[in-house]
Amino acid sequence: MKITHSRAVALMVLVTLMWSIAGVVTRHLESAQRFEVTFWRSFFTVVSLLVILPFFQGRAVFANIRKGGKALWLSGICWSVMFTAFMVALTLTTVANVLVTMAAGPFITALLARVFIGHRIPTRTWWAIAAASIGIAWMYGGQMDFSSHLGGTLVAMLVPLAGASNWTVVQHSRTQGQKIDLVPAVLVGAGISTLITLPLSFPFSATPHDIGLLALLGLVQLAIPCVLSVLCAGILKAPEVALLALLEVIFGILLAWLGANEVPGASVLTGGALVISALVVNELIGWRQRA
Repeated sequence: MKITHSRAVALMVLVTLMWSIAGVVTRHLESAQRFEVTFWRSFFTVVSLLVILPFFQGRAVFANIRKGGKALWLSGICWSVMFTAFMVALTLTTVANVLVTMAAGPFITALLARVFIGHRIPTRTWWAIAAASIGIAWMYGGQMDFSSHLGGTLVAMLVPLAGASNWTVVQHSRTQGQKIDLVPAVLVGAGISTLITLPLSFPFSATPHDIGLLALLGLVQLAIPCVLSVLCAGILKAPEVALLALLEVIFGILLAWLGANEVPGASVLTGGALVISALVVNELIGWRQRA
C-alpha cells in the first residue's frame, strides 16, 4: 500500500491513540507489581516484534541487528530506559503527570543536540523552553501533596531524557555516514528491558487478567504503533510528527479520566496546557520558517 501524506497523518493519529492506552490499562490491573508490569509489557513487545518484523523486513532484520554496531546498541539501551521508566512512573504518579512531563522531550532534545552535536537552538526555542519550565513548575507546585508525586516525576523525566539521547545518537551516526534502522533498535530495547526487569519482578503476582492486559499493551500499545510510526516518519516532516505526537498527552489524560476516573487537578491542566502550547507554537513557527 502506498502511503500518501494524508494517510500518514491518519496513521500517526491512530499511533498516538494506541500509545495513549497505557495509563488507563494499567489502572485496571489487579495485583501485578511495579517491575512485573514493566517485565510483562516488554516481554510481549519482544514476542510481537519477533513476529511482525520478519513479516515486514524478512530475515534481514536480524542481520541488521548484528551489523548495527555501537550506535544501534546505544539506541536500544535508550529504548529500554524509555520502556522501563514509563511503566514504573505510571505506578508512582498520575497518568497526567507522566504524560505532561514527557511532553518536554523536544526541548530536552534541543538542549542535548546543542551540547553534543552542535545544533544551534533558535531564540524561539529558548523562549519555549522557558515557558515550558514555568508550566511544569506550576503543574507540580499547585499540587498539595507534592512529595507523593516527586518520585514519579523524576522517573518519568528519564523517558524524554532517554528519547533525546536516542535522537542525538541517531543524528550523530547519520552525520558520520551511518544509517540506523530504528525498528531493530526497538526490538533490542524491549529485550534489554525484559532482561533487566525479570529478576526485579519476583515473586510474580500478576493474575491471568493482568497478564492479558499487559500482553495487549505489548502488542497494541508498543509493537504495532512502533512499526506504523517508522513508516510514517518516512513521509511526514519532523515538526508534523512532533505536533501529532502531542495527541498522546491529550488522549492519555482523557482515557484515564473517562476509563479510570483519574481526574487531573486544575494545576495539572493549566500547567500542562502551557507546556503543550509552548511546544505547538515553537514547532509551528519553525515549520513556517522552513517552508
